[in-house]
Amino acid sequence: MHRAVMINEVLQNLRPKAGNIIVDCTIGDAGHTRSICQQIQPAGRLIGIDQDAEALNRASNNLKEYKDLCTLVHDNFRNLDNILDDLKISGADGIIFDLGLSSFQIEMAERGFSFRYPGPLDMRMDRTSQLPAYQLINCLSQDEISKILRTYGEERWSNRIARYIIRARKKAPITTTTQLADIVKKAIPARNWHRRIHPATKTFQAFRIVINQEIEALKQGLTAAIAHLNPGGRVCVISFHSLEDRIVKEKFKNYSRQGVLKIITKKPLIPSRAEISDNRRSRSAKLRVAEKVG
Repeated sequence: MHRAVMINEVLQNLRPKAGNIIVDCTIGDAGHTRSICQQIQPAGRLIGIDQDAEALNRASNNLKEYKDLCTLVHDNFRNLDNILDDLKISGADGIIFDLGLSSFQIEMAERGFSFRYPGPLDMRMDRTSQLPAYQLINCLSQDEISKILRTYGEERWSNRIARYIIRARKKAPITTTTQLADIVKKAIPARNWHRRIHPATKTFQAFRIVINQEIEALKQGLTAAIAHLNPGGRVCVISFHSLEDRIVKEKFKNYSRQGVLKIITKKPLIPSRAEISDNRRSRSAKLRVAEKVG
């Protein structure tokens, strides 16, 4: 069962009200959305976007009682401008991004997101587009792989891991999650393994980000979201690693300097100890909030 992260903090800061138009750019399993719909009914409108068709199906089932409020869109939030234009929506009262993977995505072995389950190295959020991870891993040069791991995984062992990947694929193509995880474990000396996270965590993160073009999508989606906010409307972003958080922080700062946004969270909000104890996957979440000036 997927549990929405920091749901109380999101509601307190997004401040949805009856009649509001709210956009959930990463609706997932509709954990945040259900609570938002309770606040904006009976005359509000919820636009739910996700590039994962399977997540949209689950969201649709979870939102049956609010179906008259909701419009679900299968697309990438990087296309938010076009999505809202097509729906004839000129402004929104609140926009939320939850940039984490859902429990369903992680635990479905065939999606290839996790080293915990043996499955094909896929990692695509949208399985109707992009190349699966195994195609990338088996064709990139050692330097290209090293750069990906260093840039998007902030992996200090990037050169060594890349060398081990090249060596392994000369013997046989790397096509499964367990193959890649085992290669990374061999590449990083055991004495340097992090006590709390798996040695392959940063490698999987880096390839997933590149496969789904997540950094470019976040920059484009945030820009579009801020442009479409009504005066007094708020944007909430939950990130799960430092690359995402830095982008959100700098974007908010730049728009604040221009007088477009007021930053609500001077420092990011983090989950309570009780939430982390109840849902370990929330432990790296950071929530940043800004309000449209006008």
